[in-house]
Amino acid sequence: MNNFSFFYIGTFCILISILSFFNIIYSYYFNLYLNLDTYLYTLIISLVFGVLLLLKKNILIKLNIYQKILTVIIGYLFLPLIISIPFYLSIYNLSLLNSYFEAISGFTSTGFTIFNNIKHIDESLIIWRSTSQWIGGLYFLFSIILLIDIFDENFKKTLTNFLSLNLSETIKQGLKIILLYFSITLVIFLILKIFNFRTFDSFNLSMTLMSSGGFLPFNDISVILNSEIKIIVFSLLMLSSYFSLFLSYNLFIKKRSFNFYLEDFYLFLYLLFVVSISYLLFAKDYNFSTIFFSICSSVSNIGLSIGDKNYFLEFFFITLVIIGGSFFSTSSGLRLYKVYCIFIFSINELISHAKPKNIYINKLFLSDAKIKDEDINKYFLTLLFLIISVFILSILLSIHDFNFENSIKIAILTLLNTVNSTNYISTQINFVDLSIFSKYLLIIFMMLGRIELLTIVIFLKKIFIKY
Repeated sequence: MNNFSFFYIGTFCILISILSFFNIIYSYYFNLYLNLDTYLYTLIISLVFGVLLLLKKNILIKLNIYQKILTVIIGYLFLPLIISIPFYLSIYNLSLLNSYFEAISGFTSTGFTIFNNIKHIDESLIIWRSTSQWIGGLYFLFSIILLIDIFDENFKKTLTNFLSLNLSETIKQGLKIILLYFSITLVIFLILKIFNFRTFDSFNLSMTLMSSGGFLPFNDISVILNSEIKIIVFSLLMLSSYFSLFLSYNLFIKKRSFNFYLEDFYLFLYLLFVVSISYLLFAKDYNFSTIFFSICSSVSNIGLSIGDKNYFLEFFFITLVIIGGSFFSTSSGLRLYKVYCIFIFSINELISHAKPKNIYINKLFLSDAKIKDEDINKYFLTLLFLIISVFILSILLSIHDFNFENSIKIAILTLLNTVNSTNYISTQINFVDLSIFSKYLLIIFMMLGRIELLTIVIFLKKIFIKY
């Protein structure tokens, strides 16, 4: 590891210690002493690691992209280890593997849980689960900034006027991320309170919605979504992790050219199209508010569901999960922009072979930007990697704990960091009873799903594409 890696990971260790301190204050205030010492140990350990790592000198060195990728990977391995301490030392007798599984699931905003009944968990540990999602979403956004050089030029222009970020620009964008991430979380909390959600539930749900996580402070979300207006409001709030984090900033604070809104504009048109088609097809046979809820939950890769399962809609919702949302959001998926570019490029290639005398230009709708071959190569590699990963994981899972159909669904949800709700799978998965082999597999692929778009593509590009 280089000095910058120590500084980067040390900063998040300090943040974990701060969140541990808040949990200690909460536990004291509400007399929740069962797991109080676990947060104290977490505070001390994370603070010691954070201080030691931040004391490293000479951080102002220029890193190559591979050093940055290694830093991100180490963070995904090490930080959940600290987050797992309250789970492991709690009164619930969790093994180290189960504790790490829960921490990884939260940190990657996946939402798989080893707790079968949330009612049996004390409130302080429920808050800690939500905290793990929130800090994981923030880490993901910072990782995008750190690895900005691997992204295509059009994406960079939606974020900054600089094609490569120096230290001062990185710090500037980082501060914007922290401010916007915290502010939007606060706004979500206040909106939930306005619509009479309980304060404790509002706090936990705001962290879940902001990070596109799947952890809930209760077993069944339909218990609190007991009216049409609450379902609609909650559905719209889930879109906060679907659109770009910088959308509100660009719209209301800093006026920019249309290029800065292009991806979010595509996302809006896509969502409008999906909702419209769904209304025409399903409104007569289903409660449309629940369909709208599942659509918003799927495109934002949160994965929550309400109402009864419908096998007919499974493929539809899984497809929405695979496509995903914005580049610079906390959702996962392939990303709509990539899918759109691949579609346009493929159509033009087919037409050019059918009519070779005509000239076709790969341009985006309502934009002068052209689709570059370099970007298309990366997009196809991303798609190829997802297909290969789903195939490998589903085969391995089917050996031990799942039938083949469920193994494919779990593989997709794992790699796209989406919780296993009745939108996608009818079988209630008891993760605590899975084999050790399956748990290790899911841990590895949950991390791969979160870092894949940031790391694997660039390695494949290095191997197969020569310049």
